[in-house]
Amino acid sequence: MSQTGRKNMTVSVISGTGAATENGAKIPTVVTGYDNEKHNGRNNANISQPKFIRSDMADVPVQQAAGSTLPLVITRKKGGDDSEDVNYNPFEHRKVEHPTSDMETLVHLLKGSLGSGILAMPMAFMNAGLWFGLVATFAVGALCTYCVHILVKCAHILCRRRKIPMMGFADVAEQAFLDGPPSLNRWSRFIRFMVNSFLVIDLLGCCCIYLVFVATNVKQVVDFYMENELSVRLWIVIVTGPLIFMCLVRNLKFLTPFSMIANILMFVGIIITFIYMFSDLPAPAERDGVVNVVQWPLFFGTVIFALEGIGVVMSLENDMKNPTHFIGCPSVLNLGMGVVIALYTLVGFFGYLKYGPGTEASITLNLPVEEKLAQSVKLMIAIAIFFTFTLQFYVPVSILWKGIANKIAPERQNASEYGLRVFLVIVCCSIAVALPNLGPFISLIGAVCLSTLGMIVPAIIELAVYHEDPGYGRFNWRLCKNIGLILFGIVGFVTGTYISILEFHAEFTGGHVGDH
Repeated sequence: MSQTGRKNMTVSVISGTGAATENGAKIPTVVTGYDNEKHNGRNNANISQPKFIRSDMADVPVQQAAGSTLPLVITRKKGGDDSEDVNYNPFEHRKVEHPTSDMETLVHLLKGSLGSGILAMPMAFMNAGLWFGLVATFAVGALCTYCVHILVKCAHILCRRRKIPMMGFADVAEQAFLDGPPSLNRWSRFIRFMVNSFLVIDLLGCCCIYLVFVATNVKQVVDFYMENELSVRLWIVIVTGPLIFMCLVRNLKFLTPFSMIANILMFVGIIITFIYMFSDLPAPAERDGVVNVVQWPLFFGTVIFALEGIGVVMSLENDMKNPTHFIGCPSVLNLGMGVVIALYTLVGFFGYLKYGPGTEASITLNLPVEEKLAQSVKLMIAIAIFFTFTLQFYVPVSILWKGIANKIAPERQNASEYGLRVFLVIVCCSIAVALPNLGPFISLIGAVCLSTLGMIVPAIIELAVYHEDPGYGRFNWRLCKNIGLILFGIVGFVTGTYISILEFHAEFTGGHVGDH
């Protein structure tokens, strides 16, 4: 907290009502007020309800409350008019060693959003239809972008209210619950745990998908030259071997060269894929404009998986030189997501137009395996995804390790961290071996994790942040809007999960969900 903020705050200590410490002494309850509280004319009934913020950016003692996992300190009452914080600019208090420009942030956003999901977009259109997929992809993309706006805007509001320079995704969720209705305060620790848990599940799920992707593409090329074909499950195990050693690298600096190689190979591979995709296109009338509604949840899960980059959004915004340029109109987010949505729609539309009902879970699998150029594309993109695995793996390991490191003796921490890394790679391998079906796997991860993180959680955060001030607007339009987003996310979660499970079963029995 800044010196100005501390001077404006008067702290009164009410003794005799605090919690007892181990030696029997009582910790006094601390209540805060502000010099301009009466001037603002707000309801002072809530003044006795303390609120809390992170203290890692303020020179004040640490307190704990509401089961929160954040280091917390007492601050002003919840809600309220933000005009009292108008002199506090969180962006001026950020200490970023190497802040990124708008262009650098745009490039990072494109890199974070343009992954292997683009190769699955033709399959998404196959589960929607050519024309319905075209409209729905733009709609879902716009919805995802809007939810990112909600999250970042709420983060800015909370940073200004609580005088915190920056927050991560889980920080925003936790502080929103502490700042919201009293009934939500007790759930602040749970929402933080839930956000981190879904981030870990999402990223480890992506690692499982990467294993299946690499094994499937390598198998297709090798099988062309071998008489005795190996199963995709065996290829997953083979690929996992070298990955175990690569994932033991704990410093991202040593993984940077692999990231550069992966980017180059992916770029070249996608360009060549486009050449194949745009040659000898059939007429649009030969493809279904709208398919069976039963398949739509698979489309939803795949598109969400491909488009949703909400896990990296707060990190990008926190590192910007001009964070106010991230959202708004025009903005880095709008421009970046506009490019991503347009490119994904282009690949999905023409990929399905080219290959029709025979579209595979990855468009690379549709390339003619007998041609050397196509074989090189499959191997280039497989190697790129292989190297990307280690970078994707770094984040969930960091989240999990930070949660358990303080419970392990210092002399055993190195061995324990290496053990955790090996264990997680083996878990990913085991899941991929059990479910080596790329299409429903992608839809399942999108439906379960990203509908939750990308739609449901941002809507709940906005409801908590806007609860008291500025309120839900005329006719409670913010309440209605966010309830709609939550319901849409829940429907996508439930139906996407259910249909993905049915698709797993159907593929194991040699069928497809939409066959009947």
